[in-house]
Amino acid sequence: MASAFASARPVVLETLSQACSQNADILKPAEQKLQQWETEPGFYSILTDIFCNHELDANVRWLAALYCKNGVERYWRKSAPNAISEEEKEAIKKRLVSDFREPVPQIATQIAVLTGKVARLDCPRNWDSLLPTLLAAVRCEEQLVQERALLVLHHVTKTLASKRLPPDRRLFEQLTQDVFGFMVTLWDSHISNFFHLASQHDDAMGAAVDRCRVILKIIRKQVCYGFREVHKCEEAMNFISNLFPQMDAFLDCRRSLWGNHAVLEKCERTISTITKVLLDLLEMHPVSYVHFIKITLTFVVQYNFTTKGLLFERFIVNSFNLMKQILFSDVYKPRKNTDEDTYPVTLEANKIISEFFTFDTLAEICRRLVSQYFLLTIDDLSTWDADPEEFCQEEGGDSFKYSLRPCTETLFLTLFKAFRLTLTPVLLEMVQAVQGPCDPEDLGAVLRKDAAYNAVGLVSFDLFDEIDFDSWFTSHLLQELKVKHKSYRVIRRRVIWLMGQWVGVKMSLSLRPALYQAVLELLDPNEDLAVSKSTLRSAGTCLSLVHAPPPAPWPFRGPKTLTNAPVDDFEFNTEQFLPYIESLFSLLFHLLKEVRECDTKMHVLHVLSFVIERVGSKIRPFIASLVQYLPLLWKESEEHNMLRCAILTSLIHLVQGYGGDSNQLWQFILPAIAISTDTSQDPHVYLLEDGLELWYVTLINAPGMSPELLKLFDNLPALLELGTENLRVCLKIIQCYVLLGSREFMQAYSEVLATSLLSLMTDIRTEGMVLILRTVELVLKAFPNEGPSVFQAMLPGIIGTILDPEENCVVVAMHLSLFARILLQNQEFMWSVIQHIAAEAGKDTDSMFGSLLDIWADRFDIITQPERRKINALSLASLLSLNYRIVTDRFGVIINCLVEVLHDICRVDDDGTMTDGLVVDGVEPPVDDEQNTQHDKRKYQLSRQDPVHSVCLKAYLVSQLGLCRQTHGQIGFDRLMGTVDPEVAAQLQPFCQ
Repeated sequence: MASAFASARPVVLETLSQACSQNADILKPAEQKLQQWETEPGFYSILTDIFCNHELDANVRWLAALYCKNGVERYWRKSAPNAISEEEKEAIKKRLVSDFREPVPQIATQIAVLTGKVARLDCPRNWDSLLPTLLAAVRCEEQLVQERALLVLHHVTKTLASKRLPPDRRLFEQLTQDVFGFMVTLWDSHISNFFHLASQHDDAMGAAVDRCRVILKIIRKQVCYGFREVHKCEEAMNFISNLFPQMDAFLDCRRSLWGNHAVLEKCERTISTITKVLLDLLEMHPVSYVHFIKITLTFVVQYNFTTKGLLFERFIVNSFNLMKQILFSDVYKPRKNTDEDTYPVTLEANKIISEFFTFDTLAEICRRLVSQYFLLTIDDLSTWDADPEEFCQEEGGDSFKYSLRPCTETLFLTLFKAFRLTLTPVLLEMVQAVQGPCDPEDLGAVLRKDAAYNAVGLVSFDLFDEIDFDSWFTSHLLQELKVKHKSYRVIRRRVIWLMGQWVGVKMSLSLRPALYQAVLELLDPNEDLAVSKSTLRSAGTCLSLVHAPPPAPWPFRGPKTLTNAPVDDFEFNTEQFLPYIESLFSLLFHLLKEVRECDTKMHVLHVLSFVIERVGSKIRPFIASLVQYLPLLWKESEEHNMLRCAILTSLIHLVQGYGGDSNQLWQFILPAIAISTDTSQDPHVYLLEDGLELWYVTLINAPGMSPELLKLFDNLPALLELGTENLRVCLKIIQCYVLLGSREFMQAYSEVLATSLLSLMTDIRTEGMVLILRTVELVLKAFPNEGPSVFQAMLPGIIGTILDPEENCVVVAMHLSLFARILLQNQEFMWSVIQHIAAEAGKDTDSMFGSLLDIWADRFDIITQPERRKINALSLASLLSLNYRIVTDRFGVIINCLVEVLHDICRVDDDGTMTDGLVVDGVEPPVDDEQNTQHDKRKYQLSRQDPVHSVCLKAYLVSQLGLCRQTHGQIGFDRLMGTVDPEVAAQLQPFCQ
């Protein structure tokens, strides 16, 4: 330890004590001191001394261990800034394994985690004594020492197993070979000891089962990560084989522990850990697991689909996942429609699975899944009554790994996919059994019907040919929605969900109005409040979500109710839906006001947004109330940024629906955009993407500029500085302002715009550069006289890019087009720029312009877009009338380029007249207000003023050649024409007539 910090132990101890204070005035200065000491040599040695001293206050020791653990993460590596010295590291490592008698479990856990983090970086190369020391401590007969050593060994094993580089994996495999046999022996002895103590109900059985579980956690990592091929290790295979009878014994033991709740929970956690060993082995070593497929399936059926069933939830979930993973594994499925040889292990696995799943077994599993595991429980119904929104929360993603209901449904789906032909008649029989009228007073019958309907909905795509849904819908399901008994809320909720599942599978278009009406009735505020809230998502499904392909098994699809719906299927009829919009909006607004959960509000807004998007401008008569309510909801959601994102999405669709009348919404929309896109406001981190999209949609639909809309542009320069992630939409917004604000915008922001775009043009990819140059091009189109001076600082770079032979062709083509446009529309300005650049470079102006012309002609073919080829041709043609040697020397080359473009853009009409295909005639084209935004109209008006669409290249070339003849005289003109390739001259003739 450095001498400068050697005497600091009392100060550190006092500071840690202060950092444990509940008084903020004491706590914060102490934390600041500890933070300052993080890089002081000797600090972590002092912390180690403190948390290893059992006589000190436990809170202080725990905090010392925590700070030491955090310091190891930051400063242990040799390459880290302010790295801990090797001397101090050695002292810390020695102290960590010097004593395994820590009396406080929480501190012992912190020390174990800390040791594991050090081991991940140093073991075994720089800490070869760690594992021998731990194993020696594990062999100790003193119970506390053994428990603490096992805890440390568990965290060390866990961290070492997490390393994935090949050398690290080889090291862990070697470590496993060295200690696996010992750990299995230890497991066998401790599990035997636990069963002996449990049979006598000895008080020591709680500590014994804890030791068993820690040992099993260690072995779990070694089995899964310590062997490349588990089936080649006899010791490992024997261990796995013994787990099944041991799990049987644990389950039997569990039944005798009902009077001891604490030990019962520990026993259940150990059983769950055993199943996790099997799950990990099945996932990571499926080939090795083939030997255990039959016993696993037998075990799962025995304990979950017989009278022994309905044990504790964690065990059921893991058991179901074992069966699901066996059925789902690609390793166990023979290849179909292929000539490739199937692996023997696949054939063996498939044979075992096929022989096990007989008709009787499958039928029994299916019946029990639906009749037992699909049933809503009393706890479910209590949650429904107490908190309907909590009851309606969706479980998606990996929830099947941890929660019983999604796990059960996943297993059912997997079984049905694998054995559809066998299970279809079984399921149809169950549905038929509950099809008739159901007594609402018989809650059991109601729940059985709900479970059967759930099963039919989950596999709707697989039952396409088996169920006439139209008939079922009209004769049974609609009638069930009319039963208003409280218990029947379960069926009403399930029926509307079932409709959402089937509507995209097999439902006639003529029945959609009945479906819409059913949805409205369930959203009615007079309906039972619990039903209204709990069926919101199902109703939303029937109104907004997509026509999807057949659902994959649960791990690969989203929440179960978010599947198919009529508003977004391929047969959606807007006119058919319009009569229901006003009522739907009213009901959804009521729900927005009633529900409190952010997630529920977001779902309502999603439905609203989707409906608005689908019906387009026809929504206008129905959205006055939405405009009134959204500002209030925006204000209330100040602390819920995700809800505000949903509101912004709704506004995007709302503006699109309003179109040119959207300025009526600006009083609310513009402040929302301002907050969402202001980088000085914290919410922009969450709202920026949706805020930018709303800003863009507002601009393209804006009928005109307003001071408030113009002021919003103040936010844009800072957004451009954030990087290129949102560059595309930001540039689109700039283009909208150029067209919408015109001179008003350019007068206020031209300097800011030029500076921002110029700063972006350094170190940017080709795609980004092209987007920026298109924005510059638009300004030059809109302001042919003033535009070049706005971007004067860019012009040296543009010319430099053109002259650079190594530059990307796409970028050069854009730069040539900009150069051509300025030269055509503001020739005097461009001459002055070339003279200035030449002077700066110490070159002759004529020489530089000659080089530009040579490169221009040589690379003319890299310009591919017809409009840009024409602007380049017009610009070259404008030079023909000049009496300028640099031009006349290249007369033939220029004519060649012009003839190429004439061939590209000219067409011969029916009457034989040759016309320029890019020239827009004087007749206004019909404008479809449904399809064309205000921005589209502004772009069209600008294009009519652009030389590309207003000047005929053929006529302009004839005019320029006439001026050239006047300038040079007939003899001089003939001499110039003599420099033109005879074939090109012959092609030019038809265009000059």
